[in-house]
Amino acid sequence: GNIPGDIAIAGSADAKVHVHGEVRVSGFGFGSPQERLKEILASPPVELKGDTLRVGKSLTRLHNVTISYDIQAPRDTQVTASSVSGSQTIRNIAGPVRADSVSGSVRVQDIAHEVRISSTSGSVDVQNVGDDVSATSVSGESSVSNSKGDVVAHSVSGGVQVNNPGGRVEARSSSGSIEVRGANGDVKARTSAGQLTVQGNPSGNSYWELRTVSGSVHLEVPPNSNFHFSANAVSGQIRAQIPIMIEEQGKHSLRAHMG
Repeated sequence: GNIPGDIAIAGSADAKVHVHGEVRVSGFGFGSPQERLKEILASPPVELKGDTLRVGKSLTRLHNVTISYDIQAPRDTQVTASSVSGSQTIRNIAGPVRADSVSGSVRVQDIAHEVRISSTSGSVDVQNVGDDVSATSVSGESSVSNSKGDVVAHSVSGGVQVNNPGGRVEARSSSGSIEVRGANGDVKARTSAGQLTVQGNPSGNSYWELRTVSGSVHLEVPPNSNFHFSANAVSGQIRAQIPIMIEEQGKHSLRAHMG
């Protein structure tokens, strides 16, 4: 909704929905704080239509109001959450989950189905998801851990971190560093100025495409890996600290294979 405040959504032990709202009204705005508070309490921004519960409908007339929500819902619930400012925490439900925030952080964990979250200036953090994940932030950190599906993680000026992805990875940052750990499938990672680190074991049919404009690239693989390797550097060096079979080598290029 358009009212500032934190949002917490979690799976409940019973099959009911529990909505707890904490309302704060400041002395600024039209009408006295007591009148505005009374108006919200008389008609709380919660409405049920069929199977859809809408919490935080538009309250355009009420200025300088903060409402923080603590919501418990049955495990088998889909969530769509949106906020202007304030943190969002969503956990322990089936999903799918869609969440976006303008200036607050978004944290999602223990979700069975797909997760898509974004924040303009806050960090986004996703953990333990049984499906695909998309996590995007403009100026905050973007972090995804333990997903069973594909991962798309983007940040314009913050860092990107992906741990133990179950499928393909697409990681992108303009000026932050990128770190991918536990990669087994395809990896596409690109940063303009940050350091790029990828650790994992390339499988026989996976493809890793790693690009950076002015930062360094670090690859960490087990000694028994099998892969072909092609590297180009405009002004930097290419170094291998494990045995590789060189096929072609130039001043700023290297083609080789391992295993």
